[in-house]
Amino acid sequence: MNSSGNQNNAGWKSGLARALTNPVFICLLLAAVTLVVYWPVKNCDFVDYDDPDYFTSNPHVLNGLTAANVTWAFTTSHASNWHPLTWLSLMLDAELFGQGPAGPHLTNLLFHAANTVLLFLLFRCLTGAVWRSALVAALFALHPMHVESVAWVSERKDVLSTFFGLLSLGAWERYVEKSQVQNPKSKVFYGLALGCFALGLMSKPMLVTLPFVMLLMDWWPLERFKVQGSKFKVQSLVWEKIPFFVLSAVSCVVTFIVQQKSGAVAKLARFSASARIDNAFVSYARYLEKTFWLATLANPYPYVEHWPWAWVLFAVALFVGLCVAAIWLGRKFPFGFTGWFWFVGTLVPVIGLIQVGGQSMSDRYSYLPLIGLFIVLVWGGAEACARWHVPRRVVISGVMIVLIACAVRTRSQLNFWHDDETLFRHAMAVTKNNYIATVNLGTWFSKKGQIKDALDCYYLALQMNPSDASVLYDVGNGFAKFGKWDEAIANYRHALQVTPDQADILNNLGFALATKKQFADAIVCFEAALKLNPDYADAHNNLATVLFMEKRFEEAARHYREALRITPNNPQFYSNLGDALVRLGQVAEAVKCYQEALRLKPSDERIKTKLRALGAQISN
Repeated sequence: MNSSGNQNNAGWKSGLARALTNPVFICLLLAAVTLVVYWPVKNCDFVDYDDPDYFTSNPHVLNGLTAANVTWAFTTSHASNWHPLTWLSLMLDAELFGQGPAGPHLTNLLFHAANTVLLFLLFRCLTGAVWRSALVAALFALHPMHVESVAWVSERKDVLSTFFGLLSLGAWERYVEKSQVQNPKSKVFYGLALGCFALGLMSKPMLVTLPFVMLLMDWWPLERFKVQGSKFKVQSLVWEKIPFFVLSAVSCVVTFIVQQKSGAVAKLARFSASARIDNAFVSYARYLEKTFWLATLANPYPYVEHWPWAWVLFAVALFVGLCVAAIWLGRKFPFGFTGWFWFVGTLVPVIGLIQVGGQSMSDRYSYLPLIGLFIVLVWGGAEACARWHVPRRVVISGVMIVLIACAVRTRSQLNFWHDDETLFRHAMAVTKNNYIATVNLGTWFSKKGQIKDALDCYYLALQMNPSDASVLYDVGNGFAKFGKWDEAIANYRHALQVTPDQADILNNLGFALATKKQFADAIVCFEAALKLNPDYADAHNNLATVLFMEKRFEEAARHYREALRITPNNPQFYSNLGDALVRLGQVAEAVKCYQEALRLKPSDERIKTKLRALGAQISN
């Protein structure tokens, strides 16, 4: 009886062990845990920090996948980037889920879960180590620094580019495997790897370092550098990746041109070369710190132009020391070489040597690079545990504690992304002199109608950065909401002195001038805004309204039509066009415009009044 019971128990344990090492089971487990931990993201709102550009105020995205919008996605440099696939994916969200935040957030989450599974499958194929690969994937899934990439709709480019990047690396692994036995299918996998890489670059240009990651994979775990014979010399390993390097070079050139044209690349006069170099070394150290100490995660991290010299020296020493250690121990612990330089190399495009934006670093920039650190931690930890004969139960307990701690901290970090106020108050609490967070909190107050609180935030931000055009613009908007048009105009003009070519500022200045009945100056502003952004619907509408008041009805009608072309479901634009058509004597078409406006906004009594008056006019 006991013998039978022992056999059953052994059989059960054996079956459980097989299930736990089954790749399908692990994939399902990783996906399920990721979805459960991140599920509250569906309740997060949009963030008024890039999300208007990417979704909430972007008519091309909100109107969904039309032929015109697809063309726009491939030709625009909007948001200071060329990433057409990111635009297309967001358009598809609007098409499928409407204009609310839940759909885009869930799509981000699904991509994150897919990336987690792809990462596990990639390293399982590369190394054959099932649970080490699963642990790398689990850390990737649950680390709190990745919350920003998942919970921020604008960072669709992170999860999407990584998705194609991991597919490219997976196809590359298959190419290497097939080419070693001279299988003709190797060319197919090479083409797939190159194609997925191109798609990744069209999602986010940060992926330009992927060819270097492939070279690191050649060192470990593929170990192609160890293969003897001329075929596998270093030159050959580099040469076979030339098409990938060419795509990277093209992407770098396009990105630099686009960002320089849009003004996203900070002027060298603002951030000196020494300041940018110091910030780069300190940022590497801070990324390492935040990987292990998770209490001070924030969005954004303000730029520090003058780091204390002791911090810089420590950061340089730490960086150089770890690089030397990775090289020195590269043969004995090849995973350490690959993992460390994966982390270092993939951060290079965003480490701040060419400063883009006003942040010193960002959690979202770590989405792909942290994989390298996870490789070092997992494979290094496994080597250490084996050398020191750490009991298996202790290892499993330690791993579970780490993963649970990450999951709990990720849930906590997700709460800060619930809305703008929570996010930016938190950022101001855990950082110093965070003028970007201060400005965005002011914007939140402004939208809530708390104009005094908004202006307090803006003035505090101007104390930190007196020459920030966007803050001056926001102050102008605050005064405009109070009806203090002279103060609003003064701040808009000051903002334009700092940054002359800003369509939003020109449009609002034009509106303020029109309110003061300075129509000629207002028209100049609106036309300048439309020259910068021909698809600016509000500027077309505002210009048309001023032209209407100047009795230039033909021109007014033309600009109202342009506004409707860009934003076809705006009842006010239809009503305004109807007014212009009435003045032009095109009554039948005016009726159609009013009817369409009423269909879109059935409760608008003013439109009903216009229709009744027009009906009476037709009857007479």
